[in-house]
Amino acid sequence: MAGIPRILPVLFVLCSLSSSSCIAFASASGATDAFLGCLAAAGVPPRLVQTPASPSYDALLLSPVRNLRYVAPGTPRPVAIVAAAEPAHAQAAVRCGRRHGVRLRVRSGGHDYEGLSYASLDGRERFAVLDLAAFREVRVDAARGEAWAGSGATLGEVYYAVGAASRALAFPAGICPTVGVGGHLSGGGFGTLMRRYGLAADNVLDAVLVDADGRLLNRTTMGEDLFWAIRGGGGESFGAVLSWKLRLVPVPETVTVFTVRRSRSQSASDLITKWQEIAPALPRDLILRVVVQSNDAQFEAMFLGRCTRLLDHMRAHFPDLGVTQADCEEISWVRSTVYFAFYSSSKPLELLLDRTGETGRYVKAKSDYVQEPIPWHVWESTWSWLEKPEAGLLILDPYGGRMGSISPSETPFPHRKGNLYNLQYYSYWFENGTAAMEKRMSWVRGMYNEMEPYVSKNPRTGYVNYRDLDLGTNELEGNVTSYAKAKVWGEKYFKGNFERLAAVKAMVDPDDFFRNEQSIPPLPSAKGWSPI
Repeated sequence: MAGIPRILPVLFVLCSLSSSSCIAFASASGATDAFLGCLAAAGVPPRLVQTPASPSYDALLLSPVRNLRYVAPGTPRPVAIVAAAEPAHAQAAVRCGRRHGVRLRVRSGGHDYEGLSYASLDGRERFAVLDLAAFREVRVDAARGEAWAGSGATLGEVYYAVGAASRALAFPAGICPTVGVGGHLSGGGFGTLMRRYGLAADNVLDAVLVDADGRLLNRTTMGEDLFWAIRGGGGESFGAVLSWKLRLVPVPETVTVFTVRRSRSQSASDLITKWQEIAPALPRDLILRVVVQSNDAQFEAMFLGRCTRLLDHMRAHFPDLGVTQADCEEISWVRSTVYFAFYSSSKPLELLLDRTGETGRYVKAKSDYVQEPIPWHVWESTWSWLEKPEAGLLILDPYGGRMGSISPSETPFPHRKGNLYNLQYYSYWFENGTAAMEKRMSWVRGMYNEMEPYVSKNPRTGYVNYRDLDLGTNELEGNVTSYAKAKVWGEKYFKGNFERLAAVKAMVDPDDFFRNEQSIPPLPSAKGWSPI
């Protein structure tokens, strides 16, 4: 496949004793060969293991990739992709990887903004990808208000299953339906229901995880410290989470949505400035987010109730926006997930089951938390950035409501009280080449720099699911990640929770087997931290 250099070294064939199928692998290193042999001896079917010498390797590597920056020529590639089909395969991948010096990167949906679930920045690292796409079953128990979802399921598949089971239940998670459950929940996960029900991770009841010793654990056997860590601390640092038990939440059978666009000439700067204080203080059944692009601010709302009541709220709290009954659509909650993903409620629900989504693009994103309203003159000057040919967009997601009533230490996600909204700087492009990439990335970084005086400080914080390697990357001390160096980026994502995450890491993976450029490091023993 174009864009990925092929290396054709000496080819060996390893056949399973229990079947007629075989694994093809290259003799690039004895450790890699031993890893592949170990997988076969552990009973992993050869058809589930792809190497650069396998005909399906490129297709499997690229199929879920959402950021082509990390499959460019020269990017270090995995020595193998293990497409686990059952827990025993994941356990074997961990045990064989540890035994033979092949680290694992765990991939559920492939949406990681910086490609850390399938790529490495270190050409010396020998790693394999543990692909969890086969762990995509979603089982809904409507009577109990619960569901089990595999890490390889997409949010769209979860929404579809919940909507099919009940019009009166929902799951609070993100807007993009192709995001994988595993990555989303392990970083927190916010969406249109967060002001009423909190994060996706706040509604996790149990999980099944393969730890660094290859053991299969649930909440009881992993213990509360590890269960705390995987619900917002980045699951890839602590093991491979295979499935999650979710608490479903009650919603009315009819919700109301609207999208209202206001241009710069229609006082968009005034409206955004006022929105900053209004949106976080609205009733928790109502979310009003903003997408700013080109010359327009797009105000998008969902209300857990009928249009009449929503209009009452808008007249009382934000009359200047001028929302009318004609702007409203009354639909089911599951239809609202289609509405926000595809900007139309009339498109078929089956679009939620499309796992491919928007591939074939390059992406760069950054994020901030805003704690004081940004002045009008700043928003007015922002249009000059948004009118540039290489401009991306800004996404403003308001907090408040339930988000403000949860302790910052309840989960690793600390961005609760004191934050008005999350601000995401997002750019995507389709042109190949260094010039296009530098232009787009310079826009994101320049816009981010412009906003520095007006966002959170000491530290300037960000959201781990909007992964940003500009914040810092790990360095090794000996053969483990440096805690001191990791603090540079870690406290920006996790604030005071970073030390506890590192302490959990030291308990469950002291040898730092699960690591990447922004994985949690083991806390040095000299710190003397003890679990709560």
